[in-house]
Amino acid sequence: MDGYGDEDDRELDPTRVEPPEQSRLSRSAQIAGRVSSGTARLVAKGSTSAFTASRRFTHSGGAGESGLSRLLELHAFNTAGDAAFAISLAGTLFFTVPTGEATGQVTLFLVLTMLPFAVVAPLIGPFLDRFRRGRRWAIGATLAIRAFCCWVLAGAISSDNPPPSFYFAALGCLVASKAYGVTRASAVPRLLPAEFTLVKANSRISLTGTGAAAISAPLAGGAAAIGAEWAVRYAALLFVVGTILAILLPARVDSSEGEEQVDLSKIATGAAKKGISISRDVVNALRSNSGLRLLSGFLTIFMAFTLRDPPDSMGWHGNATVLLGLVIGGAGAGNTIGTLIASLTKSRRPERVVIAVLVLDVAVVVTVAVFFTWWTAVVLGLTVGLCQSLGKLSLDALIQRDVAERVRTSMFARSETLLQLSWVIGGLIGIGLFTLDATPRIGLLVTAVILVAWLAFVLNRAKGTSGEDGRQTEQHGYREQRGDRDTVPGQ
Repeated sequence: MDGYGDEDDRELDPTRVEPPEQSRLSRSAQIAGRVSSGTARLVAKGSTSAFTASRRFTHSGGAGESGLSRLLELHAFNTAGDAAFAISLAGTLFFTVPTGEATGQVTLFLVLTMLPFAVVAPLIGPFLDRFRRGRRWAIGATLAIRAFCCWVLAGAISSDNPPPSFYFAALGCLVASKAYGVTRASAVPRLLPAEFTLVKANSRISLTGTGAAAISAPLAGGAAAIGAEWAVRYAALLFVVGTILAILLPARVDSSEGEEQVDLSKIATGAAKKGISISRDVVNALRSNSGLRLLSGFLTIFMAFTLRDPPDSMGWHGNATVLLGLVIGGAGAGNTIGTLIASLTKSRRPERVVIAVLVLDVAVVVTVAVFFTWWTAVVLGLTVGLCQSLGKLSLDALIQRDVAERVRTSMFARSETLLQLSWVIGGLIGIGLFTLDATPRIGLLVTAVILVAWLAFVLNRAKGTSGEDGRQTEQHGYREQRGDRDTVPGQ
């Protein structure tokens, strides 16, 4: 009946054109198109909002006008590239080689990359002093070197037996990364907005780097899932962008007007150069931060390898990569929390903060060495990140407060070199204990003994020193230069 009805309708209206019946495939394509379009609009809107929020963060407080925002953007690409580089290496050396076969290869890699830097690190600061009128190019060179080395690594990283170029390229990346820290540190004081302190600027730099690494790590992980060489190529691309941003930094980054160099070798003895002296508080802060960095370097190397195959005593029965991620995530969270605390606190005793965080670090590592489980390892990572962040920002506050402006930039750069060297020493301790097949508990106990001895030395040297006593050596030389910049974390 329906068929006859249709024929009658067509006979009554011969001009009527029947629309073609829409296939299921066409309807599905239209629905998919609408969904894709909506998703694209949502992603674009989210990306725009994220870009606007990040730009507002980097440009606030006068950072856009002073040029500090450009350094923040540069540091974001640097940290993102370092995160991708670390993930690419982790995927080749840390987890793909069986534990029984990895010792020789990993030891060779660590010796070739870490041991030479232990010699190179003290020379980086003096060498870069020759580029005081070319900081932009020095910073850019550290990023360009890493971009080139990453590209070389991309061709060698997938090999079962990496060629020598693999190790030398990895060495180049690590040394250039440490040199970047020194060159960037020397550039920060030149870009401070009028209402910024050195501590506030470094807090913002730290938060920017943490955010960039958090965004870059999953992208690098996705690239590594395709192949480790793609993760390292992604890192090379980030370093190329960073190189361009370094060259585009404001010209005043290169200025050395009114600056003098300070010799770190004379700080501990109290010797002065051209009437310049360094307060006891700054010396104590350097010593405390050296202990904090040593522990950080040890944990980075030793725990990264021992946790590949967690011992039964830890009580962990899940995936080893997840456990390592929890420890690393705890350290990152602690670093962020420390930065936020330093930004918000109104404490005026940074010379006490640096001692307190060293005491806390030592107490926790001793406790974890005795009661070593997977959750205490996570707590240790959180504590180390928190204490390192607070200790470094307190050191920055003391340099800002107690060091003459004409040598402040040089002092800041040299202190960064000292801290990087301390990290390397901690890493070398981790290498030694790892090659000796020390268990995590024994490794932590050995490091705890070293840190307890170092803490006793620091406390003995700091005994009887107050903030006022330490600053009296400076007040005649340049107190009048500091003006409003007598500051501590959070100001």
